[in-house]
Amino acid sequence: MKTITQEEILKISMLARLHPTQEEAVRAAQDLQQVLNYVELLNEVNTQNVEPMTRVIDEMNCFRNDVNITSMPRDSAMNIASKTDGEYFLVPPVLE
Repeated sequence: MKTITQEEILKISMLARLHPTQEEAVRAAQDLQQVLNYVELLNEVNTQNVEPMTRVIDEMNCFRNDVNITSMPRDSAMNIASKTDGEYFLVPPVLE
């Protein structure tokens, strides 16, 4: 089995634009190695006679019918908003 190195963790961190400390990188390598060890253990389980599943329980999605309901009047929503221009809600930008 392949061992996850601290250098691999640092490379992944750089790609994800994370800046872990040395201790965090060591801990992440250990944690990821434990996950991979567990997956390897699962790979040893004999699943030859097990039918593939799409979900772990037999629940199906319970969709409700679309029902038109009356929503808050626009004027009422604008009156309680913290900032508007009279027609639209004003919010701080989230992208530069």
